Amino acid sequence: MHSLTRKRALRKFEPLWADTPRHAVRTQRRLTTYDVDVLIVGAGISGALMANALIGHNLSVLMVDRRKPIGGSSMASTAMIQHEIDVPLHQLNRLRGTADAARIWQRSAKAVEHLASLVDALQIDCHFERKNTLYLSGASYGSRALQAEVSAREAASLAATLLPQAILRARFGIDRTAAIETHVSAAANPAQLTAGFLRHAQANGVPIVETIEITDIREVEGRNAVATSDGRIILATHVVFCTGYEFLKAVANKKHAIVSTWAMATRPRHPRPEWLDDYLVWEGADPYLYFRSTPDGRIIVGGEDEKSDDAFKDPAKLQAKSDILREKLSDLIGIRIGVPDYRWSAAFGVTAQGLPMIGRVPCMRNAFATMGYGGNGITFSQIAAEIISSSILGHADPDASLFPFV
Repeated sequence: MHSLTRKRALRKFEPLWADTPRHAVRTQRRLTTYDVDVLIVGAGISGALMANALIGHNLSVLMVDRRKPIGGSSMASTAMIQHEIDVPLHQLNRLRGTADAARIWQRSAKAVEHLASLVDALQIDCHFERKNTLYLSGASYGSRALQAEVSAREAASLAATLLPQAILRARFGIDRTAAIETHVSAAANPAQLTAGFLRHAQANGVPIVETIEITDIREVEGRNAVATSDGRIILATHVVFCTGYEFLKAVANKKHAIVSTWAMATRPRHPRPEWLDDYLVWEGADPYLYFRSTPDGRIIVGGEDEKSDDAFKDPAKLQAKSDILREKLSDLIGIRIGVPDYRWSAAFGVTAQGLPMIGRVPCMRNAFATMGYGGNGITFSQIAAEIISSSILGHADPDASLFPFV
């Protein structure tokens, strides 16, 4: 049988996080239950947050994945957990109207705050740190655009400070025409973050079964009959596809595209500006450069995205892209960036408005999916968990209509 989702190599070469401790999750290799209230397909950050959102509601929940947990895109994340999305608010105002655009950005900020509260409450050891954000002017958005952006955010009750060129140079040693400073962001080890939520789900009765390939889904007497590649059938009242960029063929759409990205991490205790340990940095350019530090003093830098669904697989491009990232970062902060300890690449999904698709799968009863995260995978995963779990529990989320399948 054909797979229901498009199977892809979601990352190439090992990210930094693959060598860090405490990210392994014990799983089952065989199904022991075939009738559940909710089946979650995908054991990355989206699936982990989805499972946790359903805990405590007297539901039987099962999670399956064709890989080991955290074996796809979650491991490749740079874990810059921002409320700021790829399309600036003043631009999104034109695309969606000021009321909806404001609600989208506000919901993103609330998701970061909620995620921080969950990590604290569950005591997940993942180097989670609250961060400020510095959004630099660039080739796509100069100082005038950043002024318009600050005005749009203020109108939406989102705190933002415009830093003119002189102040930016004095405080940060960066020579750009302007920047926006905000305070609703975070960073973490994404593998440990995901593992923490998965373990909590397991402790609350959610089995995680690896090497389970979903091949088909059919409605049977008001429920979903889900077929696996080994001929088994799982009956589920609700199915949630948290499969990241292996998006469902049933909702494949020309407005949803797969692109390639690259990232690298320096050696520990790399020379860096003192202020960088408190900030995430990105720029108003396309493609944009983004970077942050880690608790052990590495600099993680990424970008150089290409509109290609397979460019990330090319080893020669990995070398070339990391050289470009090193050069750009060196020029920006005035510090020579050494040969990285880690280089990696990955695919990710984007939409024209920089927004995810969250909700019911068209033509499927009680089947849900979430995809198209762009540069905000962890933040949008939290929003998806909130919206879809509310629908399953019969409590309509007031923002569900903001992230439709298009």
